[in-house]
Amino acid sequence: MKNNTLSLILLLLLLLGSGPGCHGCKKTVRDPFWTPDKNPEKIGRLVIEELLARPEFMLYRASHWRGIHYAEACAGFGAVRLAGLLKDKELLARLSNRYARANTDSLTDLANHVDANVYGILPLELYKSTRDEQFFRQGIELADAQWATPGDDGLTHQTRFWIDDIWMIGALQVQAWRATGNMVYLQRAALEIDAYLQKLQQPNGLFFHGEGAPFFWGRGNGWTAAGMAELLSELPSNNPHYPAILAGYRRMMEALRRYQAEDGMWRQLVDNPESWNESSATAMFGYAVTIGVKKGLLDKSLYTPVYRKAWQALVTYIGEDGKISEVCIGTGKSADIDHYLTRPRSAGDLHGQAPVLWFAWALLDRKL
Repeated sequence: MKNNTLSLILLLLLLLGSGPGCHGCKKTVRDPFWTPDKNPEKIGRLVIEELLARPEFMLYRASHWRGIHYAEACAGFGAVRLAGLLKDKELLARLSNRYARANTDSLTDLANHVDANVYGILPLELYKSTRDEQFFRQGIELADAQWATPGDDGLTHQTRFWIDDIWMIGALQVQAWRATGNMVYLQRAALEIDAYLQKLQQPNGLFFHGEGAPFFWGRGNGWTAAGMAELLSELPSNNPHYPAILAGYRRMMEALRRYQAEDGMWRQLVDNPESWNESSATAMFGYAVTIGVKKGLLDKSLYTPVYRKAWQALVTYIGEDGKISEVCIGTGKSADIDHYLTRPRSAGDLHGQAPVLWFAWALLDRKL
């Protein structure tokens, strides 16, 4: 009897340790697609430390409002989400301390611009990890302010039909849903993004930078891709806007698959092979594709190589100081293609730091 039992145990161990997709095989455990120097946790921690080393917030100053820059909000959001996934209480405390001193009064008083309100994604992410009511109040006020005076069509009064807004509006409303469980926030985001897709998406699946600017600018399309992925990661399939948004997302992902450069990067102008590799767009696209694969929205066999190539390429642009290079600076729309092709590039710009953190989180999160 003992020999039979022992034989059965050995047989089970053998079966668990071999075969396709097993959790005990060496390939699954010891041979992920990234090498140790490209591990998303290692890279993510490096980028978070670079953020925390900045003594001051990145600020935005314009005629319509003054306050914390949306790029800092997006980077902080990514940092907190990754620290929460890693269950790093010390790192969460440092991030919480950094943003506990942020004053959002100027944003809520002038809650009439997407670049101001999107800050709410950060305190709502902090609330999810810390349950600090201060962060909840900050974030939910900014989310609700977007719909303080909606139009007759139900869209936010902040609607301007710029492609960036698919993230700026969509991500905030999705975060409000995550913090409250109130379906009204998902419905707002779905209504808005559906309207944007109908008006702005081009036949090839990509998005022009804007009216009079018929160019597929990388980061602008990046905001769009990430915003759709963020919403689809939460939106129920029975929502009336779900089919149109999923179709628009898939059209865009197919275009991105076609236009990904051989080295895994995407370009400053997505469809222009003469334009340079741009890292913020690559990180945003990689994030959007990863979400799609892990959520079953995209064909795994077609799109897993896409995001893997993107990560492998992207990390070569990250220095030992945690700064990402080849980031296009802030860019207004233009009818002149040279405006995009000759745009200055920087290292450490939070427009690039932020989506690297999103991408790292998506690669590491096994619950997606």
